[in-house]
Amino acid sequence: MRKLSVASYFLVILLAVAACSKFRKIEKSPDWRVKYEAAMVYYDKKEYYRASVLYEQILPVVRGLPEGEKVQFYLAYCQFYDKLYLLASEQFKTFYETYGRSTLAEEARYMYAYSQYASSPDANLDQTNSINAMAAMQEFLNRYPNSTFREKAVEVIFTTQAKLETKGFNNAYQYYRMRSYKAAIVALNNFKNNFPDSHYLEQASFLVVSAEYKLAQQSIYSKQAERYKAVVDHYKDYIDKYPEGKYLRDAEKFYTDSLEKLSKFKNTNT
Repeated sequence: MRKLSVASYFLVILLAVAACSKFRKIEKSPDWRVKYEAAMVYYDKKEYYRASVLYEQILPVVRGLPEGEKVQFYLAYCQFYDKLYLLASEQFKTFYETYGRSTLAEEARYMYAYSQYASSPDANLDQTNSINAMAAMQEFLNRYPNSTFREKAVEVIFTTQAKLETKGFNNAYQYYRMRSYKAAIVALNNFKNNFPDSHYLEQASFLVVSAEYKLAQQSIYSKQAERYKAVVDHYKDYIDKYPEGKYLRDAEKFYTDSLEKLSKFKNTNT
């Protein structure tokens, strides 16, 4: 068994060397047709790196020829499958701008947007690509409202929207956790305006109440009455929208204590 295993290992090595030697020979061929046919074979075998190397070599030669359309399109997919998403998005864009009347133009526009989406990072990182992807996918739907890619495009938009919501809420919540309550109030209210249907909305509304209360506690005496009144106002807004809210008990404590403080301020000033 050990002899057989060693023999199998060397056979694999020999085959790999032979395959590499064959690819190098094709790569150096002066005939673009040889490279084109080989690239198609590599693509079908899912050897996307080798296919993309050959496609890139012959792309300048085949522009304007019937083969040029396939080369541009498959090169974009090679880069996509190799997870080079931003490169792929540019290739798909180049394709539909160059071959706008192609039957593949619709798919290329979808893949341009989807590649942007695939390149977007986790919600805690910069979401520029997510924003670009959502805009591109919406533009795609506007252009092709009955596309076979419609359901996938809508799913991408919803998924991206959720990621942007998470990013927006986390950014606002970070101010709260850092005890920068004034900044937190502004950021949380902006979040509520920007994402009026978010599932974070109740939590954001409660955090505004909490942040106002904590800000009032930190404030100089001359500012406290104004800020405790803001707690009361935000509590009323919270209770109107979420009469059985999950943060109701804590919100009521802030409200009750704020009323007591305001009563003392009133008695002091009379």
